[in-house]
Amino acid sequence: IEFQIDSGTSGLVPCGTTGESATLAHDEHDWVVELSVKAAKSRVSVIAGSGSNNTKEAIRLTKHAENVGADAALVISPYYNKPMQEGIYQHFKAIHDATNIPIILYNVPGRTIVDISDDTIKRLLDLPRIAGIKDATGNLERPPVLQKMLVDKDRKGFSMLTGEDGNAVEFNKLGGLGAI
Repeated sequence: IEFQIDSGTSGLVPCGTTGESATLAHDEHDWVVELSVKAAKSRVSVIAGSGSNNTKEAIRLTKHAENVGADAALVISPYYNKPMQEGIYQHFKAIHDATNIPIILYNVPGRTIVDISDDTIKRLLDLPRIAGIKDATGNLERPPVLQKMLVDKDRKGFSMLTGEDGNAVEFNKLGGLGAI
């Protein structure tokens, strides 16, 4: 954490789903998030990975992130179960409604087998604490579509981030704000 902060990283994402979270026990996951918040000492944002394909577990993880002082939660779409778009919407809405922390949607169909559709994202933008998206689709046609939705919904301050290192420059030229 100190190395990352000293190197100019603007935020930390402990327990992001592409990282270590899949191999951690629940108590280890909680500890990593708590340790990260304490070590960061508000010098950089901490976006705690709190996703799960189990909605109740995602709520628990997100509440824990909120309780230990994380700045936001990164929540992946439900994986493995292949939910329909309504199920994806209800999953995120349940987490949103059960917590008070900003939520960053994580769309990574290459790992979850489901894509959060533009229509579902548009619906989710009606929820005030849906604060951003980590888009790992690799689809560079999406940022302008998302930008239009944000303007139409008057959503200032929404963070569009890419999860694809290979397209970060192009994604950010199209309206993105960074990468995770």
